[in-house]
Amino acid sequence: MNKASIPSSEPIQTQGIPNLALLIPMLSAIVAITPLAIDMYLPAMSTLASSFHSSVTTVQQSLSLYLAGYAMGMLTFGPIADRIGRRPLVLLGLTGFGLISLALAFVTSVEVFLGLRFIQAFIGAAATVVVPGYIKEVYGKNTAKGMSYVSLIMMLAPLIAPTMGSLILELGDWHLIFFILAFYASLLLVLVLTKLRMPSDTHSGARSQRSFFGAYAVVFTKPGVKLHIASGVMTSFAFFCYLTASPFVYMEVFGLDKSLFAILFSTNVGALMLANVINSRIVVKYGSRRMLKVSTLLATVAGLCLLSVNLLGLSYHFTVAALIPFMGFLGVMSVNADAIVLMKFQQETGTATAVIGTLRFGCGALAGPLLALFYTGTAVPFSALMLGAVLLVGLCQFLAHSQQKSL
Repeated sequence: MNKASIPSSEPIQTQGIPNLALLIPMLSAIVAITPLAIDMYLPAMSTLASSFHSSVTTVQQSLSLYLAGYAMGMLTFGPIADRIGRRPLVLLGLTGFGLISLALAFVTSVEVFLGLRFIQAFIGAAATVVVPGYIKEVYGKNTAKGMSYVSLIMMLAPLIAPTMGSLILELGDWHLIFFILAFYASLLLVLVLTKLRMPSDTHSGARSQRSFFGAYAVVFTKPGVKLHIASGVMTSFAFFCYLTASPFVYMEVFGLDKSLFAILFSTNVGALMLANVINSRIVVKYGSRRMLKVSTLLATVAGLCLLSVNLLGLSYHFTVAALIPFMGFLGVMSVNADAIVLMKFQQETGTATAVIGTLRFGCGALAGPLLALFYTGTAVPFSALMLGAVLLVGLCQFLAHSQQKSL
């Protein structure tokens, strides 16, 4: 790759690395297998239930099983990637994901379907858990810039996946969804085999020599890491609160129809994407720590506005106006919190990614029960929980700053 094509203000490692115009979309497409596998089959839930002569609630358990399998896969494959290298894990993950997707297209019982969905997520995690490590290898201290690019592209997956699933159901039955997922994984596998050649894939000297549990011990005992991990986890909790509560808030509390809900939901995704574009442009100048602190402060202001308009019972226009910047600031907080953690490690990036991902999914799973616990029939609990999560991020950053000053 021509180094002259990269601005001098972006100290990206270029020797032996594929063209970024290909590498970043390829890594984003690998990460996108998770939202595609989750969201593409959602429109087919009732069709699946009828096909298996089962209930929709039983089929819905496949979503929880998928998330559980994905979390366990990350925990398993993160330290392995640090020890044997990232490339074998990408090949294993894409191959396994493709084969299980193909098998899912032929199942005839709901029990087998549920089991294969768990395995699909578990093996697919082998491919996705290594992506932040590759990003760090390319961008170094500007890892947040690369993470913004990946987040920007992969956000398209959950935005278009349900629509793709609905379109597929117009063209065929639910089996076609899993054939397409298998085809998608196969295309990525070919692309990885022919185009993904990173320096770390051939140089084993920089790989971790820690044992499986030793790698986790390094991550959890590294000074200055736990508070930043907690910041990312709380940010993710706020996201899950929005994802869980937004259909209820827009359609039940404010009485909006499905079409308007889809538009408003897409608008908030657009805010996340725009925030990642802005972050990618300015994080090199200001650094991830400052970006995290400023975005946390601004998210607090937006969160206070969101809570206030719902306490006052104002129309949905005010909730939308508060949510758009709020979601954007959450996007900036998320990528920078992750980048700060990843930059702390040279050889345990896979393990660190596994810890971040598992804690995020685990904490995010609490959003539904907590929203149910504080249910009032209004948007106040949803607003308060999102604001509370951001305030906890602010507390974590204050404590992290205090610790750094005391060193």
